[in-house]
Amino acid sequence: MTFATATFYVFAAILVFAALRVITTRNPVHAALWLVLCFFTAAGIWLLLRAEFLAIALVLVYVGAVMVLFLFVVMMLDVNFDSLRKNFRSYVPVGATVGVLVLIEMALVVFGSSVGGEVAPPAPEGSNTRALGRLIYVDYVYPFEIAAVVLLVAIIAAIALTHRTRRETKHQDPALQVRARRKDRVRLLDLPVEKKE
Repeated sequence: MTFATATFYVFAAILVFAALRVITTRNPVHAALWLVLCFFTAAGIWLLLRAEFLAIALVLVYVGAVMVLFLFVVMMLDVNFDSLRKNFRSYVPVGATVGVLVLIEMALVVFGSSVGGEVAPPAPEGSNTRALGRLIYVDYVYPFEIAAVVLLVAIIAAIALTHRTRRETKHQDPALQVRARRKDRVRLLDLPVEKKE
């Protein structure tokens, strides 16, 4: 078994275990930390597959943006912060475990790339990002365009479904407002004058 294969099996085991912990833990903050570990492990697997662009995009987009959004939503929930402050030390083992596993994974990737037990396949001309762009925008341009049109149709359908007319919706008609005349809006009443005694 080569070093790359062993590293893949280690990453896969950590990924499966962290994914199980995401759905089995009761604390939402713990679940978010395990999900961060899932994302880092998946990025490590992408690096093993020599897809650096996808690994960096996974870390930047999901860990940097989506997890911030998840934690923001968790913090916006009605959580008893006094009980969380009491049990603050209970987060240390989970956070330390996730941090140590992430460091081990990064060390394995760096060590594997520096030692290099097997011959790497020939690298594409330029960078990985350039090769990916060439594949998407040159070789598979028609499927890419079809996918873009399908996504555009889905967005338009979602907007049309949410903005359909409802019976209880109140709206104004500008044409009727412009055609309004004083005699249509103002009614003069002739009331008798009260007599003071």
